[in-house]
Amino acid sequence: MDDRSQVFIHDQGLCESSRVGAGTRIWAFAHILPGAVIGEACNICDHVFIENDVVIGDRVTIKCGVQLWDGVRVEDDVFIGPNVSFCNDRFPRSKQRPERFLPLVLKKGASIGAGATLLPGITVGEGAMVGAGAVVCHDVPPYAIVYGNPGSIHGYCGGWQRGRDAEVMSLPPASENPENEPKDLGIGGCALIPLPSFRDLRGNLTVMEFETVLPFIPRRQFFVYGVANDKVRGEHAHRVCQQFLVAVHGSLHVVLHDGSRMREVLLDRPDWGLYLPAGVWGIQYKFSADAVLGVYASLPYDSTDYIRHFNQFLAEYGPSHTISG
Repeated sequence: MDDRSQVFIHDQGLCESSRVGAGTRIWAFAHILPGAVIGEACNICDHVFIENDVVIGDRVTIKCGVQLWDGVRVEDDVFIGPNVSFCNDRFPRSKQRPERFLPLVLKKGASIGAGATLLPGITVGEGAMVGAGAVVCHDVPPYAIVYGNPGSIHGYCGGWQRGRDAEVMSLPPASENPENEPKDLGIGGCALIPLPSFRDLRGNLTVMEFETVLPFIPRRQFFVYGVANDKVRGEHAHRVCQQFLVAVHGSLHVVLHDGSRMREVLLDRPDWGLYLPAGVWGIQYKFSADAVLGVYASLPYDSTDYIRHFNQFLAEYGPSHTISG
């Protein structure tokens, strides 16, 4: 890392750090302070300033006009667009430094669009996409697509390498499933299960007989409702507990991840439910204003059964990070 012969530094660039990886290119008017650590094959464009307590991984692109202040941590394969602003002090005052600056972390493969502002102490998850001009005030989950002011989640990436939206699967119409057969989703045993439904002039009736319809006998039931459209629920997996999700009223989107693949499902009718086995990461978002989500669980509440951090989930269930759209 100390061999300057393997690092390109423009004649008008200033690099005071000796810890710069091979193949990195530093362009005109960039200034890198002595304490910074920069990985291999990075591209640091014109007018970039990098402070001392900054660590940058391999193959990172930093476009023009970006300043990375103390506490910023950038993992491999991150893209930072032009004029992105990083903040590291929640209560800045001239000549008053905090005891320590809050860390701001960009996880592997994340992309930050031009002109976005990221507030102190947040983590942008692996493969996430932050849109141009977004103001990000809270942690961004892995693979989430965030934009707006304040930034909110509008989708999830189907493939982090290109950042395309995941394909959203809708519930099949009854005419396509006359035998009322479950539909396997190809994600960790997840399936859409039709519920017996009856319609006549008086209205509609949907029945759930636990012993014949569900893969388990529920031990707990709860309802989720009154969720704002820009809020996200779930964001966890269970090691043992199984769940069955029904949109009792309104609609919502469910993202499923089994450690190697991802799928997004739209629930908008109570005559189908989503079976969610243990070992699958689940996220619910895009709730309609009138949405009521019914959840049936195979076990009573047990906090130790939850996996609440995506990296921990990948450590336990993720043989690879490849995602299918």
